[in-house]
Amino acid sequence: MTRDTSGPAESTRRDYVKYGGALLGSGLVAGCTGDGTGDATATPTDTATETATETETAATDQTATESGDDSYSVEMAPVGTVTFEEPPESVAHYFPGYADMAVALGAGDTVNSVGLPSRYHTDHYDELDGVSVDESSITNLVGDAGISKELFYELESDLHMIDPVWLVENGAFKLEQADIDEISSGVAPFLGNTIFRRTDDWHDYRYYSLYEAFEKVAKVYDAEETFTAFQSFHDEFLAEVQASLPGPDSRPNALLCWQAKDQPESFYPYRLSGKGTNKKAFRDLGITDALAQTGIDGLSESDRGTIDYENLLAVDPDSILLRGHETKSRAEFQDTVVAYMEDHDVASQLTAVEEGRVFRGGPIYTGPLHHLFLVERYATSYFPEQFSGELFDRDELAAIVTGDA
Repeated sequence: MTRDTSGPAESTRRDYVKYGGALLGSGLVAGCTGDGTGDATATPTDTATETATETETAATDQTATESGDDSYSVEMAPVGTVTFEEPPESVAHYFPGYADMAVALGAGDTVNSVGLPSRYHTDHYDELDGVSVDESSITNLVGDAGISKELFYELESDLHMIDPVWLVENGAFKLEQADIDEISSGVAPFLGNTIFRRTDDWHDYRYYSLYEAFEKVAKVYDAEETFTAFQSFHDEFLAEVQASLPGPDSRPNALLCWQAKDQPESFYPYRLSGKGTNKKAFRDLGITDALAQTGIDGLSESDRGTIDYENLLAVDPDSILLRGHETKSRAEFQDTVVAYMEDHDVASQLTAVEEGRVFRGGPIYTGPLHHLFLVERYATSYFPEQFSGELFDRDELAAIVTGDA
């Protein structure tokens, strides 16, 4: 294929992927990479029915009808419908959670990029025989000057599994709607939805749960059998865990916050009650929000405020979930952050510190494989009397991913 280097490529990119949707217009309120307080609350009883209804809800607007002899279509807000003649072989991602979905479907070799690879945590793949992703082949989409339009041409992806509104509304990326339109026609379509949080004012279109989005990605890869097997594994695992949880009155609350320093003095609070996918593991275990009814807002694009130890002491959460330390092991986290808090004049008075319930808060962007390991991590951390060791069969899960089940 030849290309005129004096300008954008013409719409000849990979004829087997056809763009059939309409992008949302621009002009919405710009956001950033924070998390806020607009998430709807979820009680522990909500979690018991959440996963059971995800696929039923997704089916109401899923378009996967035949549009040709071999072609198939996938519909997802905000883009609309994209038609494929075969699964894409090279896919650009921003959110690591979507990359994790590709790996879970046995399509990890299609992932060519993510935004901020340092936030794509892949250690859990090491526990699954035959499951991996080549991190050396993953391009960082975000540079010092934002996201370069030219990079999308260099990647020559068959699909951009990225919410295009996210790219436009986050001003730091320096992309405009015209850039999205050009990339869609000159390289490949976009398909994706920002699901890790539900706090952006500009996100006035449908949200998806983790498994609703996962099912869409499975349609893209024509991997619905793998998805069905994976979902069944998830549902059975979660049912077993939830059946052994202590009663709601015996479950601690938690303060979820961000601070990447090893000697923290202040924290950016999140609201644990949110329905974004990055909090699904906490919802599934019935961990409640320590900031409920305190008047303290969470981190958002408009509120970058912090709370210090005096504020924390006034709330005195049962536990603390601290994000920004996912590259550390539990022992490394204990020897740095927790050790510092235990020696701090004020922090040492916190119930969470006294009772040894200061934990790493997990990744911001979580996919279905991430989620299973996180449920296990927090079940064994919060409820050691009920749970210990490995809570699900690694070999069975790996066989689903690799197609050997």
